[in-house]
Amino acid sequence: MRIGFGYDIHRLVKGRKLMIGGVAVPFEMGEKGHSDGDVLIHALIDALLGAAGAGDIGLHFPPGDPAWKDAPGSTLLEITMGIVKSRGFTCRQIDSVVILEKPKLSPFRETIRDSLKQMITDTPLDAISIKAKTKEGCGEVGAGKAIEAYVVVLLENL
Repeated sequence: MRIGFGYDIHRLVKGRKLMIGGVAVPFEMGEKGHSDGDVLIHALIDALLGAAGAGDIGLHFPPGDPAWKDAPGSTLLEITMGIVKSRGFTCRQIDSVVILEKPKLSPFRETIRDSLKQMITDTPLDAISIKAKTKEGCGEVGAGKAIEAYVVVLLENL
């Protein structure tokens, strides 16, 4: 078994969709990023690649590469899962924290879990955890100017 840890942060800007775990969450701002900016999927990708000993998201999906411009996180995650499986692993558990002031994520938690389950089919739904937190007004995230995510995964040999 292997454990991986991932982190991501993006500024929030007008004119972009707020993507969290492959779900478009209704809000007046979204993540600024080269791809769709989905912080949860990006942190998950880093955790998966780290646990598999396969580098990080920037190695596989460089932010300056036009091939990944506005790419959906789901596409990046699908490619990542191919890498993880090619190295002989399957994902058994995902534990995550998404931090933002607004909007509240509790109404979307199950939809986000279901979305991740659709993308990572070998992880049982009851082993996918999404927690939502705020920064209670502290820092850029607390000021509503950014969103961040932390993810831990457990991989098992196939």
